[in-house]
Amino acid sequence: MSSKINVSAPLVILHGDEMAQVAFERILETFVTSRLDVDLVEIDLTAENRLVTNGQVVIDAIEALKQYGVGVKNAGMTVNRTQLGELLAKHPELDGTTLHPLATKSPNGAIRKGIGGNITREDIQFRNLEFNTPEWIGRDIEVETMDVGGIKDSFNELSSATGIVKLLFVGESGDPMELHRREVKKGDPWLLATNDIDQVKAWAHRFFQRAIDEKRDIYLGLKDTVIAGYDGVMRAAIEDIYRDHYQAQVEALGLAYHYELIDAQAARLVANPPERALWGVPDNNTGRKLYKLVEELKIHGIPKRKAHVSLSRMSAGGGDQYGSYNAPALEDGILKVVVDGEEKHARHVKQGDPILLMSNDHQAIKDWVTQVFRDASRKDKEVYFGLKREYMEYDDVFSTAITDVRRELAKADTPPPSFMIMRPSRQLIKMITDPPRNALYPAQNLDGDIFSDISAALGGSLATASSIIESKNGTMLFEAPHGTAHDLYLNYLESDGRQAHFNSSALIFAVANALETLGERDANAALVDYATGLKAALIDTVADGVITGDLKGKTTDPAAETLVDMQGFLDAVAERLPA
Repeated sequence: MSSKINVSAPLVILHGDEMAQVAFERILETFVTSRLDVDLVEIDLTAENRLVTNGQVVIDAIEALKQYGVGVKNAGMTVNRTQLGELLAKHPELDGTTLHPLATKSPNGAIRKGIGGNITREDIQFRNLEFNTPEWIGRDIEVETMDVGGIKDSFNELSSATGIVKLLFVGESGDPMELHRREVKKGDPWLLATNDIDQVKAWAHRFFQRAIDEKRDIYLGLKDTVIAGYDGVMRAAIEDIYRDHYQAQVEALGLAYHYELIDAQAARLVANPPERALWGVPDNNTGRKLYKLVEELKIHGIPKRKAHVSLSRMSAGGGDQYGSYNAPALEDGILKVVVDGEEKHARHVKQGDPILLMSNDHQAIKDWVTQVFRDASRKDKEVYFGLKREYMEYDDVFSTAITDVRRELAKADTPPPSFMIMRPSRQLIKMITDPPRNALYPAQNLDGDIFSDISAALGGSLATASSIIESKNGTMLFEAPHGTAHDLYLNYLESDGRQAHFNSSALIFAVANALETLGERDANAALVDYATGLKAALIDTVADGVITGDLKGKTTDPAAETLVDMQGFLDAVAERLPA
């Protein structure tokens, strides 16, 4: 008779890339297939298979999650141009000009939108991790952002009708050309933002010249992978100016230049600030938040974290920048936004100006707020929303949704948890400098990425946080918030597998969460006990000082730490599982 625990419902497994996938396969073998009698619905979401199937595998993943309800997703690569070229060379049968966007872009947004899921990311509650707080007081770091353009100077409103938003362009020909259309319902927020490419270039000259004059290392951050036609256009223009006019001077002075995605860069700079730097964040919506944060940190510093932080990211509606239309203007002309046949706004643009049209779904916002309040009530958390409602009609709809949900909860005799609404910049500052005992910070997509990466970095490691995607209909997808660990994977390959260094905590926790959810839904007490025991074994392993290299010196008793590689850590967790 098998000693394995029987699991009646299938579990969806979405495989990924590089070192994270090496770890994932060993986790599944050690903690799932060897101990449970469970049907795994496995889907290959590697970058190569997404390309080979022309994105069909992403659709397959969405359908599997909707059908079976619970899944675990591993980290996957988003290929750059060089990597795409290498994969196409490996598969000459593929026509690179006819690829679907799902074949080459990150699958994360499509999956979240496909299942209608919002993201909650929070610290794993390790008992003995203590991050060495960086010394920020008096730190010589300055933030530069653009004063004009972008979302700061956008046109935004709530749709007064249910219908179609059309973005039209009138160029030299005088004939309107439809650039984009999308459906909106009455009450949905939408926003048009543009940037003057000449002003972006002028900003770049001022930015680099200031760094040279003040002899500062240079950091530039944008989200060009997700918003390629907007942030990507700005990055290209700024870096062209750097190469043509300033790179030689910067290198002659011994200064460093760093470009990074803004969420990863924000986490790196806040958790490990350089001595003297100029941080360029051209997107003024993001730049103003980070400017205010840095100014606050230089005065008050970062206190020791005594609380676990949770963030909820609104993504189900495919809204804000991540679900936007974004592209550069092909020629000089006029942009017009027409909603249900009525022209709402028009503005001049020049050739090369980046354009962004975004919207969100009012009902999806309301569903998200309901989920935020439900999660906060279940876990006894205070809620801190960040909104610019005093001058952004786009954000005011979130405030309306909060009011509506509060009333509905009150009618059902279910009081909402304690909550506050503040500006996003104050929300970010509070999360870092004054976090209460148990708080939840809801944010829209780009803010959510930035805030959660900073929080994870201050918590010790991206591998010490968990990520849960939950849809209105109950579909649950658990994942690790970290990436594929490319550098560690190269070391693994070069050593023929002898050097396997990777912190698998977040992946173990994601698997345990998924198993616990299956057990709760099927009233399978043995499976619930096993899943909770797996989480306890993980936490006990770290509590005993058995850690991977990324956590070296970050426990409360560094002298008692025992450093192990990836397999050593998995073995240590397995040893602490209940018999």
